[in-house]
Amino acid sequence: MSTFHFQQFSVLQKHSGMKICTDAVLFGAMSPVKKDDHVLDVGTGTGVLALMTAQLGAAKVTAVELTQEAFKEADINFSRSPWAKRLEAVHQDIQSFALTAGRQYDLIISNPPFFENHNKTANTLRNTARHTDQLPFSDLIGIAGRLLAPQGLFYLLIPAHAVTKFRAQALAAGFYLINRTDFRGYAHNEAKVSALTFSRLERAFAPRLLTIYESHNVYSRDSEAYLADFLLRFAKNPKQ
Repeated sequence: MSTFHFQQFSVLQKHSGMKICTDAVLFGAMSPVKKDDHVLDVGTGTGVLALMTAQLGAAKVTAVELTQEAFKEADINFSRSPWAKRLEAVHQDIQSFALTAGRQYDLIISNPPFFENHNKTANTLRNTARHTDQLPFSDLIGIAGRLLAPQGLFYLLIPAHAVTKFRAQALAAGFYLINRTDFRGYAHNEAKVSALTFSRLERAFAPRLLTIYESHNVYSRDSEAYLADFLLRFAKNPKQ
C-alpha cells in the first residue's frame, strides 16, 4: 500500500524504509504532547509521528530525516496535511542538526532504529531505518540532553528487551523513566515493544501492559480509545 489514509491526513510511503505499522501508530496516538508544544521528531521516516503530534495540538513540529527518499515523502505528506504551516521536514543527520538547532524542544519523540549487530537485508533504506549504525542509543540520549527543554519530555518506542539497557544509559545522562507502556499483540503474546517517557524530574509510575487486539482484526477497548481519532475504521462519518 503506497499511501495509508487516516481520518485527517494521508501518508505516502512508497520509498520510505519503514512503512506504517500498528505499533508506531499506537505509539503516536499515545504521545504526551501538550497544546502549543514545540516538538522534535528524530528520524521521522514518512512523517507519521510528526503528523499525529500536529493533530494532537503541537504548535510546531520539526521532523529530521537522514535518508533523502523518506525526507521527500515526509515533506510531501506535510504539505498535503491540514497543518502544513506547523510542520517542517529537515534532511540532515540528527547529530549535525543538534549542533546547530539553536533552540530546545518541549517534546522529543522517536521511533529509532533498534537492531544491533543483526544481519542486514539487501534493502539499504530498510537497513538504515531498522539498524542502529547511524543512530546508536548513546547518541540519541546525548541529543536529548542537548535539545530537550528543562521541563520537557523524551518519548520513544524501543524493543522491550532493550529497555533495561536504555534506561541505565538514560539515567547516567540525567533522565528518569516516568512512564512505560508495553505493547503486546494478543493476550497470549509477550510484549515486544515498549513506549517510554523520560524526564529530568523523577516521578513514581506504574508500568502498563497494553493488549492491542481482542481477537483477529478486532482492537481492544484500550487501543481503540487511543486510535479512535486517527484510523478510518473508527471515523464517525466514514468516506464513501
